[in-house]
Amino acid sequence: MNRRKFMNGAAMLGAGSVITGFSPSDLATAPKPKKIKHNPIGVSTYSFWQFNGPKENVPMELCIEKAAAMGFDGIELLLVQMNSEDNGYLQKLKKQAFHAGLDLMGFSTHQGYLSPEKRYREQNISKTLHQIELAYKLGIPTMRLNTGRWGTSKSFDDLMANKGMEPTLEGYTDEDGFKWVIDAIEKCIPTAERCGVVLGLENHWGLGRTAEGVKRIVDAIDSPWLQVTLDTGNFLENREAQMELLAPQTYLVQAKTYYGGGKWYSLDIDYPKIGEMMRRHNYKGYISLEFEGNESPDTAVPKGLELLRESFWYEL
Repeated sequence: MNRRKFMNGAAMLGAGSVITGFSPSDLATAPKPKKIKHNPIGVSTYSFWQFNGPKENVPMELCIEKAAAMGFDGIELLLVQMNSEDNGYLQKLKKQAFHAGLDLMGFSTHQGYLSPEKRYREQNISKTLHQIELAYKLGIPTMRLNTGRWGTSKSFDDLMANKGMEPTLEGYTDEDGFKWVIDAIEKCIPTAERCGVVLGLENHWGLGRTAEGVKRIVDAIDSPWLQVTLDTGNFLENREAQMELLAPQTYLVQAKTYYGGGKWYSLDIDYPKIGEMMRRHNYKGYISLEFEGNESPDTAVPKGLELLRESFWYEL
């Protein structure tokens, strides 16, 4: 009997200890584990080529293979790097990417509207409409736009030496340029909407050299089919403040890295801090790596992927 009483008392003491240790109030206030999701990370085919030698040496098919093997979620196609615009070639790339587990998530194109010549601007409008149609055929949801440049620099190297600044054409002002660019892009919006392709105006020299210039154009057109492609490497001063200004309208982030030293310049970009900034603006979209250094892409691009994976995430 004494043994039975002892065992019953011990059992009740144990039960009381469990209840006391994990009361309902304690459970309600206990910290919950943070659940996060990483932003999808893509890579631009430019990262594997960088205009170094003939584009045939770095075909799109090879870029898709490398991106998949390295563990990317998607790939951004650079139009001038493509071998063809024939529909059969486009569908071949789309099929290969799908089978490799990659999204075709961005289309990087070139055009320019910064000219007093109406015929030149109309040609570039037609060019842009054609590029939107190509994106539609590829199933790509967003396409990079440029304002174009004044063209008064002797070369791109000179433009870079002057930190992207160049004088206007004689007899014209930036105000003239903004009018031309806004008018031209407005003519592209109906096709973008019909094709379901969001145009992303990039901070890419010309009138897009500053965040204020990009935002002025996007705000003036005021369409959900024109947003921002935010390039982390194209602001050469007040970088974080300028990125903060464009973050609310950003549809795609292009993230530069410079392993081995940059081709034109190197920037010390604080990606964890940029990741924090984009979380504040509830950005959950793609980050597209653009490697622009002198190290071999085979070793530099995977390092960039690891850096961006660690930096860009959001809480669920």
